[in-house]
Order: sequence, then C-alpha cells, then structure tokens
Amino acid sequence: MMVTRPPHFNPYEFAVVSGLRAHQLIHGCLPQVVGEHNATTIAQMEVASGKIARIAIVDVLPKSASR
Repeated sequence: MMVTRPPHFNPYEFAVVSGLRAHQLIHGCLPQVVGEHNATTIAQMEVASGKIARIAIVDVLPKSASR
C-alpha cells in the first residue's frame, strides 16, 4: 500500500516521524488506525492522517532545562 505524504510535511520529516512511530509500534504501542498492515505502513498512515504529530523538543523541556 502506498501512503501519500501530506503537503505540510517535507519528505525527510515524514520519513523520520513515520520511522520513529514505527519503532514505537514494533515495541508495543497501540496503533491509532485500523488495518492489517505492517508497522511501517501503519505509522505512515497515522502520520498522514494527523493522528501522530511531531513536537519541538523545546516545547517539552521545562524552562530550567533549556538555556
């Protein structure tokens, strides 16, 4: 199955976010989409549908941890 990259993701960003999500799925996270596909395809489907998104690390760190 071919998953189309959303226009707001550049190809590198889509590949990295999907790869990180596939790693999570392989290690036991529950999929957010329904289907009988491998972890890579499910991850791409999740990212393309907007169910999985990236956040900047500075948004996660407490203020004391950042400069």
